[in-house]
Amino acid sequence: MSLKELKVKLQQNINLSPQYGTIKKISSSIVYADGITPSVGDIVRIKRADDFESLGMVTVSEDDKFAFTPFSFIEGYKTGDKVLLEKSGLMFPVGEGVLGRVLDPLGNPMDDKGALENISFAPTITPPIRAMKRGIINEVFSVGVKSIDGLLTCGKGQKMGIFAGSGVGKSTLMGMIVKGCSAPIKVIALIGERGREVPEFIQKNLNGDLSNTVLIVATSDDSALMRKYGAFSAMAVAEYFKNEGKDVLFMMDSVTRFAMAQREIGLAQGEPPTSKGYPPSVLSLLPQLMERAGKEDGKGSITAFFTVLVEGDDLSDPIADQTRSILDGHIVLNREMTDYGVFPPVGILNSASRLSNEIVSPEHKEAARKFRRLYALLKENEILIRIGSYQKGNDSELDEAIDKKSAMEDFLKQNESEKIPYKESVERLINMM
Repeated sequence: MSLKELKVKLQQNINLSPQYGTIKKISSSIVYADGITPSVGDIVRIKRADDFESLGMVTVSEDDKFAFTPFSFIEGYKTGDKVLLEKSGLMFPVGEGVLGRVLDPLGNPMDDKGALENISFAPTITPPIRAMKRGIINEVFSVGVKSIDGLLTCGKGQKMGIFAGSGVGKSTLMGMIVKGCSAPIKVIALIGERGREVPEFIQKNLNGDLSNTVLIVATSDDSALMRKYGAFSAMAVAEYFKNEGKDVLFMMDSVTRFAMAQREIGLAQGEPPTSKGYPPSVLSLLPQLMERAGKEDGKGSITAFFTVLVEGDDLSDPIADQTRSILDGHIVLNREMTDYGVFPPVGILNSASRLSNEIVSPEHKEAARKFRRLYALLKENEILIRIGSYQKGNDSELDEAIDKKSAMEDFLKQNESEKIPYKESVERLINMM
């Protein structure tokens, strides 16, 4: 054992309680123990007879016993194994040393770049920004995608949702936003996705460039607790840089997998299932995560994009519905547009940014409104136009929409390798309208 590894080992032992508990019962996903009296939410370290160690979180506290959910799977545990309390709780590495790295939800490196250096530690769970400490969002946050910058303009500190069915183009749009945005720090949480998507996302969507970017990854084969806390760990990193006065892009894919992880945990603890089997704790957990993003007075900002996988393109799904009510806007990706070869397939008529009117110029606002109105007219009369039933001259506004149809469709299209400055997107929109 090297001197560095020995120091880490000694530090871990100092951080542990002198008393220990003992495992008494093991179920499919919850372990019961006694001997110590931890609080709900405390972190415990389990020491097996073969010297393997893992972490768990206390979820049940009773008079003479407690229960915890392991961050790993329960295979290998047995009654009699020791359980020690971690005094400092769940902490995550933050600082300049995490930039350019790929980490798991416990802060362990997943890349081949060695141990983390130049880091400190921050608690994974912190309260959201207090309401009266939030700054007014009055600056534009450019994402380099003209359909979003022009028609769904985002502000620094805004929380947006990207809603899409499977295979519509969420990951591609995420890559475009990460590459095209103006944020100096980017934190990306990949929660519950396929393992092969991680290197693909880095190579294809980010072109292998992780400069000023942190990836926190919990794949679908990780335990439910790892998938749940992967999102909170990523938010802790974003909060660190926000407190340093920086503007941070936070991107999470996906909220649905995060909610499914909490569904597994909640149902195992005996919570009653509600709509689509989601227990009540899921609906209270979403704002605990999402409200940590935003702009804080005297500090920086976290501009967040949360992707939501809508099953069967059903926007009335309970997670999609709850997420839409918490966030400051939603970008809906339209499967029909992908069928027509329009990428990114941003469904302008179903999407909205609640803050765009507050941060754009009057000319920009009017041009965006006119675009929506003309585009809605085209969609409403599409069948009549295609079969030749509409005669020009009957409706001057529809005539204008038909004349500008090609230009409007071109405005919605963008190659995934293109990065278009915000000013250019706005000028194109105003000139077209």
